[in-house]
Parts: sequence; C-alpha cells; structure tokens
Amino acid sequence: MSIQKAKSSETVTSYVERKTGFIEGMSAGGVFTVTCVDKDGNEKWVDVAPNLVVNTGLQMMNTQFFKGSAYTAAWYVGLVNGTSSTTTFSGGDTLATHAGWTENSSYAGTRPAATFGAATLADPSNINNSATTASFTFTANATIAGAFLTNVASGTSPGLLFSAADFQSPGDRTVVTGDVLNVTYSFNLDAQ
Repeated sequence: MSIQKAKSSETVTSYVERKTGFIEGMSAGGVFTVTCVDKDGNEKWVDVAPNLVVNTGLQMMNTQFFKGSAYTAAWYVGLVNGTSSTTTFSGGDTLATHAGWTENSSYAGTRPAATFGAATLADPSNINNSATTASFTFTANATIAGAFLTNVASGTSPGLLFSAADFQSPGDRTVVTGDVLNVTYSFNLDAQ
C-alpha cells in the first residue's frame, strides 16, 4: 500500500493604481456641407465632407489663443478641383503648396467669405457660418472634389490654409453654368 501526500499553495497579488493628476485632451474638427442648386433654385445634390485641419491651421489656433498675436478674423471658402485622377490632402499642405489637389475657380468673383456666428457654450462647442452660407455661382461647367478654408479672398500670399475636405461617396460632383453651391463650414472643439 502506498501513501501519497499532496501539498498545494496559491498566491494572490493585487495592487491599486491611482491617477495622480488630470489628463485632459481635446479634439478639433470640422465639416463642410455643400448644397448644389440649379439656376431655378432646385436642389441637385448635397455632400457632407469631414475636413482635415492642416498643420498651419493647428499652429494658428495655438498661436492666436495662447500667444495673443494680433488677429483679424477673416475667413473664406475655396473649392477643390475634381479634374485630376485623385485628390489627396496632407497635414503638411499649405495654401501655396499642396501637391495632391488644385483649386477650382470656375465661378464668379473671388472666394466668398465664411462669416461665423457665435460659438455655442457646450461640449462640444460649435461655430459655423450657417446664417450666411458661402455661395458660388458657376460661370462654366466644372467638376468639384471638395472645399477648403483660408484667410485670404484670393491668391496664396500671405494666406493660411486652415482645413480641406474631400467629398464623400460618390466622390467628385459636377456642376454646370448657372448652378450655385452653398457651403456651410461647421467647426467643433470637444473636451475629452
């Protein structure tokens, strides 16, 4: 007869981790809403295009707010040409240098102003130009791929590119002479 002995042990280890400071983040982003109407005022299509806030736009926000640099709030909406095979945006794009896209100017006048209303007191805080949309009246047929926000009505110097957006599916949109594009830009700051 054999006698077997067994010995077992169990060890439990635990610890408590505590945050010792506050870590808060913020996200910022905008959306272009573009509505196309024909010469008779009939809606042809609507596109909602989330934007990329480029590096110069992020730097400008920090500089103006935290450094208190001299600042005049003048913003304008531009249109992205859809005639190239692909449209690409990069965080490194500037108004003067953007290899993945070109501006469309097949409309009357210069870039229309984006006149913003008051920012909401909420999380997220929103500001937009919905009370006064930026309107483009086309003087020629064109293909439009998206929109961008800048601080100059024409040209590139000394302009700053804030953000740019590519139209969502189905992608590039066509307009004909007499069509009007109404563009609203909505920008949110969200505490996280």
